[in-house]
Amino acid sequence: MVLSPVKSEWDKVSFSSTLFLCPIVDRLLSIVPGKWHAEIRLGLQEALVNAAKHGNNLDPHKQVNVRFWFEEGSCWWIISDEGSGFQPPERNRQELSGLPHVESESGRGMFLLNQIFDRVVWNRQGTEISLCKQLSAQIDREPLLL
Repeated sequence: MVLSPVKSEWDKVSFSSTLFLCPIVDRLLSIVPGKWHAEIRLGLQEALVNAAKHGNNLDPHKQVNVRFWFEEGSCWWIISDEGSGFQPPERNRQELSGLPHVESESGRGMFLLNQIFDRVVWNRQGTEISLCKQLSAQIDREPLLL
């Protein structure tokens, strides 16, 4: 099973663990048509916060690494941290019924990622996530406004 497209040169961004993510997210959105920025910004911010805060414990000596590219209507981001990892969900595209409880500190991020991106795939160690958004298929499915 191929988890991401094969490409010899991805664009890359690395940064010390921080929650000051606006310039990083702006750079990652540079491959995305403007129409999709708001939705994808939310998902990328969630994934980057998880990597910096939960993966690297905001340790400024640890890096968050992102590889990204766009091809034929698909945007890909692979985000990795230097943390000890966690137990990723058994199924990478979970069928989640309903929103997580408001009081719950866990589950909201996973829910958001699975709602925003078409593919959400974790490595076995729980230190890297691959995200894909199929833009061309979504454009075809948009309703016509009359």
